[in-house]
Amino acid sequence: MATKEGWRGRFFEDFEIGDIYQHPLGRTVTTTDNMWFSLLTQNTAPIHFDHHYAAQTAFGKPLVDSTFTLALVTGQSVTDISQNVFANLGWDEVRLPHPVFEGDTIYSQSEVLEKRESRSRPDVGIIAVKTTGYNQDGKVVITFKRTLMVYKRGRAPEIPRLTPESGDA
Repeated sequence: MATKEGWRGRFFEDFEIGDIYQHPLGRTVTTTDNMWFSLLTQNTAPIHFDHHYAAQTAFGKPLVDSTFTLALVTGQSVTDISQNVFANLGWDEVRLPHPVFEGDTIYSQSEVLEKRESRSRPDVGIIAVKTTGYNQDGKVVITFKRTLMVYKRGRAPEIPRLTPESGDA
């Protein structure tokens, strides 16, 4: 039986301007996610974790912490965009055109906007993408531009791939 290598992500050479990657995993946001993230990050706005308070607002229910949405959608893009990241350089033009609520399922995609060689590091290149997150109804909930350094093929640190011991259990 042959061992097949798993997906290791894209390297700088794999990106082309205009490519769009539909990220493979969606994620349903739970009440626990929203409360935990808000309190973990010391966000004390009760609209994120106090259901009684949130019921009195124009939304009538808790809003998901917007920095959770940013983190979630960034994380969804890793498989396609930054599995081989050297460093994130920035998030720009973050927009939140529609609120996210507990129970929403978030999906995302990214478009490659720019690609260039790094002037300071020969082992990486610089990629800029526009990432869009949307809910189960197709409503856009977040957009942002992200700039990052990505390793060139053969220049990334090696990920150890150990072979399990064979033996009798």
